Amino acid sequence: MATKKIESLTEIKEAVAATSAVAETKRKPNRDKQGRSYATGKRKNAVARVWIMPGKGNITVNDKPIDTYFARPVLKMIINQPFEITNRENEFDVVCTVQGGGLSGQAGAIKHGISKALNEYEPELRTVLKQAGFLTRDDRVVERKKYGRAKARRSYQFSKR
Repeated sequence: MATKKIESLTEIKEAVAATSAVAETKRKPNRDKQGRSYATGKRKNAVARVWIMPGKGNITVNDKPIDTYFARPVLKMIINQPFEITNRENEFDVVCTVQGGGLSGQAGAIKHGISKALNEYEPELRTVLKQAGFLTRDDRVVERKKYGRAKARRSYQFSKR
């Protein structure tokens, strides 16, 4: 294969566009024999294992419906964000198991896992999910408590006398 010398900015843009177009065509969906895609999502101390498959939009968390596991509507909204942004509402059934952390962290972990599983199921959705920031793992965790302090940074009240 002959390499061409690039001399201008427009040629650089054309070369980048050509390589990204080749990379896009090479991606294949990653599905198992039952037509499911799997991904792991993480947030704070929560880890979610997520399987998505074509269906009616049912979401099951730890063998419970989403309405009983997550009572707050905000958490349900967080979980459904990847489907809303890709216009895939009520097209996929989700089965997930989640461990660790609190409800907020678990909802974020499921959202991350659903986004990654959608990317595995339909690689064309990667740009939309990436621009929304759903494929990036949010690695913020609670800062540890230090000795001689009330919390991580808060000091005990000072008394002069």
